[in-house]
Amino acid sequence: MSDPVDLIALMPFAEATGVVLDSADADRVVGHLDWAQSRCTAGGVLHGGALMTLADSIGAVCAFLGLPPGATTATTTSSTQLMRGVSGGTVTATARPLHRGRTQVVVQTELCDTDGRLVAVTTQTQAVLTAS
Repeated sequence: MSDPVDLIALMPFAEATGVVLDSADADRVVGHLDWAQSRCTAGGVLHGGALMTLADSIGAVCAFLGLPPGATTATTTSSTQLMRGVSGGTVTATARPLHRGRTQVVVQTELCDTDGRLVAVTTQTQAVLTAS
C-alpha cells in the first residue's frame, strides 16, 4: 500500500478542495469528501463538480499506482452519472481498474453517501505517459 498523505500531496487541487485519500493500492483506492456548505449548490446540495473532483482524483491515483516505473498519467475522458443528491455527511469514493493497457488505463469509481447509497459512478480513461 502507498502512503495516502504522500499521494494526495501530488494533487494540490484535490487537496485544496478537501479530498482525503483513505487507502490506496493498484487494485483499489478509497477516499472521501465531507459535505460542507462551501462545496454546495442551491439548497445545500453538494455540487456535482465537487463529486466529479472526488471521483477524478481517486480514479487518477488508482491509474497511477499501476503504471510502470517513471510513467505518469493524465485523464483523457471522463463520464459521470449522478444519481442522488448529497445534503450532508460524507461521500466515499472507491476506484478500481477496469483495464490496464500499454497506452491507457480505464478506471471506474463509485461514490456512495454516508448510508452506503450510490451517489454517482464515474468511468475515466487515463493516458499512460512515458518519458521519451
